Amino acid sequence: MSVLVVGISHNSAPVSALERVALDSEGVHKLLTDAAACEHVNEVAVVSTCNRVEVYAEIERFHGSVEVLSRLLLERAGESAEAMVPHLYVHYDDGAVAHLFQVASGLDSIALGEGQILGQTREALRVGQEVGSVGPALNSLFQQALRVGKRSRAETGIDRVAPTLVSAALERSDAAVGAVRDSYVVVVGAGAMAGLATATVTRMGAGHVSVVNRTPDRARRLADEYAAHPVALVDLAAELERADVVITCTGATGVLITRDMVATARAGVDRPLALIDVALPHDVEPSVAELPGVTLIGLAQLADDLHDSEAAREVLDVRRIVGEEVTAFLAARRQASVTPTVVALRSMATAVVDSEMARLESRLPRLDDAARAEIRHTVRRVADKLLHEPTVRVKELVNEQGAVSYERALAELFALDPESVDAVTRPDVSGATRPTSTAGGVGPDTDEAAP
Repeated sequence: MSVLVVGISHNSAPVSALERVALDSEGVHKLLTDAAACEHVNEVAVVSTCNRVEVYAEIERFHGSVEVLSRLLLERAGESAEAMVPHLYVHYDDGAVAHLFQVASGLDSIALGEGQILGQTREALRVGQEVGSVGPALNSLFQQALRVGKRSRAETGIDRVAPTLVSAALERSDAAVGAVRDSYVVVVGAGAMAGLATATVTRMGAGHVSVVNRTPDRARRLADEYAAHPVALVDLAAELERADVVITCTGATGVLITRDMVATARAGVDRPLALIDVALPHDVEPSVAELPGVTLIGLAQLADDLHDSEAAREVLDVRRIVGEEVTAFLAARRQASVTPTVVALRSMATAVVDSEMARLESRLPRLDDAARAEIRHTVRRVADKLLHEPTVRVKELVNEQGAVSYERALAELFALDPESVDAVTRPDVSGATRPTSTAGGVGPDTDEAAP
């Protein structure tokens, strides 16, 4: 299995670019269908959220697949390839596995550790299964990613990191402009972090909360959820004039609030203003902090607050879990890759045993049933014992680094028919994988030879 990810997210593109590639449910189905029809692409799943669109594919060839999947994604943008290609990212094979596990665990979200992405990953798997574009390879990968996400949240407090970040920012804001209660608060953005900020200041009793976003519908949806006021991005300057606290978390790649914008908006206003910038990259021009009465609180200061804190430890713990899970998944996948060769080898041994038993029976036609059964059992035990060590060792060696393909070496040494190896994992007409058992022949590979 070789997995390829071609995607675009808040980490690689501005909001304007993300909006152009955003997909509704019909768009997701169309992308899945188009990608699944591409040459060298065997399976496809699409993770689509307000902050990312990622195509996961199980492929036969890297270069052709990258080109075609990138083209399909860019077609949705309605922009020239030159303008959008710099915003795409590609992960392949081991890197693709690690990326999906990080996404599912919440390490790649705007709001670190937010739980919504776990449901969105599950939805990507469900839709892919419904369309028929997800097969055994991606099903295994996504199922494991969901387990990693659940484990991360069960064993750590990663889902509390983002609330801790907002709380730390508001504590600094209190010292500069006073308590949030009864204040005029402006939240810029409509993603997970913006939703968290809106919920927090509403709970703290803010007198007025405005939600500002480039897309009016998204601003309205978030505002309606917390009885706040949706505001268009073009009216941000007017909101700066009224605000006591501004929390910005858009994920845009350029500065959204400039020094000149704040200076003009605050001219003649004698109330202090706290600007909380929790975006990455930052939304607020750093020189804004030089304006009188303006306090800028950014991620750098908050990182100091959270350094060596429980939140920082949670992130480290999740990274450790993701690392463990990636290593385990890749090891299991490498071991699974040698299984067809092992099964083919045991099938060959079964055929040899059957052939020799048939020859013996023809030479000794008066052999009674009890003797015949005992001889067959003995020969099978000999075959099991001879094959046991090579098959166990090849599964161990396949995890070692190096250029040697041990499954290929095993196939060469025993002159296995390539067709017999391929047949082990060849899907039947229903899409199910053929069973790998060898009923009636030499026993399955176990830690010890059959007694």
